[in-house]
Amino acid sequence: MQTIKLNNGIECPYIGLGTFMLSPADAQNSTREALKMGYRLIDTANAYVNERAVGRGIRESGIDRKEVFLSTKLWPSEYENPNAVDQTLERLGVDYVDLLYIHQPAGNWLAGYRQLEKALRDGKARSIGISNFERKYIEELETKWETAPQFIQVEAHPYFTQKDLRVTLDKYGIKLMSWYPLGHGDKSLIQEPVFAELGKKYGKTSAQVILRWHVQMGFVVIPGSKNVDHIKDNLNIMDFELTSDEMAEIAKLDKGERYYHRTEEQLVQFAAWKPDFEKVGSRSR
Repeated sequence: MQTIKLNNGIECPYIGLGTFMLSPADAQNSTREALKMGYRLIDTANAYVNERAVGRGIRESGIDRKEVFLSTKLWPSEYENPNAVDQTLERLGVDYVDLLYIHQPAGNWLAGYRQLEKALRDGKARSIGISNFERKYIEELETKWETAPQFIQVEAHPYFTQKDLRVTLDKYGIKLMSWYPLGHGDKSLIQEPVFAELGKKYGKTSAQVILRWHVQMGFVVIPGSKNVDHIKDNLNIMDFELTSDEMAEIAKLDKGERYYHRTEEQLVQFAAWKPDFEKVGSRSR
């Protein structure tokens, strides 16, 4: 499995399984099967309400915990909960996570970031990150952090390459983990002729070409699926390489337009909402 080196020296696989919008049963099954077929990165979150299932899937896979790069996120209503990290670890059934994010710049997000830094010092997280932080929030955070994050998880795909944000990320060596990597159900991206043409050349699907683009952009990518065949196909992207001319052709698709538009009102709602960890609840991106 090809890996990327983080700004603290830890290595993370370039491709993993995302569990956003997966029910506990599907998250457990997908995690187990993904690990069996060679995945070594699994991403979840408090808000997905499937952390216990992900933990079960890891254990059922038979893969040594130390070989799995496990990523999760604290939800805003947990930022001021002094037990949030320990409770997250308990749900996952692990002693540490490899990557711990704060999920949204909502509520007292600085308190949340302090929790990450403490988890890092205490050995409960091997690396830390921020999720859904726009550049203005990162510029505020950089004046207050004790430790720079290793990752940011944001929407990214050929229509929206996060060009402006990456200027700030490059300054600190912060890596990007992309969600909505294939366009979030919008078929216009995956049906772009350039991907069909390249897929024909390399014997790949359009989705595989797009996922390969992410890797060559230096993005870690976490497509999610409950379909085992799709999970297998998503992993099969390391045996070809797009040329610089082909990457340049794909770059022409960048519209600077995202699919997900979060409002300030939603940030207030996020801070007030508390996941029901005993049953499936809202699944915020």
